[in-house]
Amino acid sequence: MSDTFRDLYKTHVLVSDGAMGTMLQKHGLKAGLCPEEWNLSHPEVIQSIHQQYFASGSDLVETNTFGANRFRLSNHGHGEKVREFNHRAAELACAIRPSGKFVAGSVGPTGEFLEPLGNLKFEQLVNIFQEQVDALCTAGVDLIIVETMSDLQEARAAMLAVKKIAPSLPVAVTMTFEKGPTGFHTMMGNSCGDVIALLTNEGADLIGANCGFGMEEMIGIMTEFKKHSGHPLIAQANAGMPKWDGQKNIYTETPAQRGRAVYKLLELDIKIIGGCCGTTPEHIHAIRTAVDSYQISAQKK
Repeated sequence: MSDTFRDLYKTHVLVSDGAMGTMLQKHGLKAGLCPEEWNLSHPEVIQSIHQQYFASGSDLVETNTFGANRFRLSNHGHGEKVREFNHRAAELACAIRPSGKFVAGSVGPTGEFLEPLGNLKFEQLVNIFQEQVDALCTAGVDLIIVETMSDLQEARAAMLAVKKIAPSLPVAVTMTFEKGPTGFHTMMGNSCGDVIALLTNEGADLIGANCGFGMEEMIGIMTEFKKHSGHPLIAQANAGMPKWDGQKNIYTETPAQRGRAVYKLLELDIKIIGGCCGTTPEHIHAIRTAVDSYQISAQKK
C-alpha cells in the first residue's frame, strides 16, 4: 500500500478527514479526559466517526492517537498503555477501511521540551515516538502523519522514529504556525523555509501545516511554502478561529465556506487537503465536492 499511496498523491489530490477531538466532544467526551482511552471504552464511536469521514469522501482517515505517546498518556494515568491504545486505534480504523482508501497513524507532540529549554534529550524523544509508531505499524497503518508540531526538532525526532521502525512507510509532517510581523513561524521560531529545508532533507513524503487558524491563514502558509520548494504539501486547517460560548469552543466556518476556499489551495497544487479542529464530515464532503469538480475541469482543458 505504501507505493500505491505515493503513486496516488502524485497524480491526484487526496482528501483527508476532519477533526477527531471535537467530534468526540459531540459524543460526550468531557474536557480534560483522555480521548485515546475511548479506543477501548467506546470503540463503536471511534469507528462511527471514521465511517462518516469515509462516507463523506475522505481518501484517508487518521487514527485516534494524537496524544497517545507515553508522556501525554501519563498525564491521564495511562502511561503503561501506549501499545494497547495505539494498536487498538489502528485496528479500529483498518477494520473498516474501504478498498483503495488509507489509514494514517496520527502522532502528535509530547508536550515536553528538548534541551536546553527542558530536560529531554533528543534520543529519548526518538525512543518515545518509536514506542508509539511501532504499535501503529504493527496494526497495519498505511502511513504516519506527524502533526501539530511547534518544534522542528521534535518533528524531526518523530520522523526518525518512523524511519527506524518502518523505513519504507510514507510519512507526512505538519507544523502549526502563527502569523507575526515577519510572516509565519512556529511557536519555537521555525519559518516555512526552515521547515521545508530540514524535513525535505530528512525524507518526509509530504510537508505542511495543520490546526492554528482557518483557511485564510492556511492559504497564506501554503503560498509561503511554495516559494521555497515544489515539495508535495498537505493542508489541514481548523474551521476558523474558535469562539468560547461559556461552555465550549464554537467553530464558525461553514462547510460551504470551506468548499469555496479549497479552490485556492487547489490552484497551489496542494496534494492532500483536509481539516483539523472543528471540521466535520460535512466540511469534508464540501472539500471532496470541490476537489472532484476542479479535477474534472482540469481534465477537460
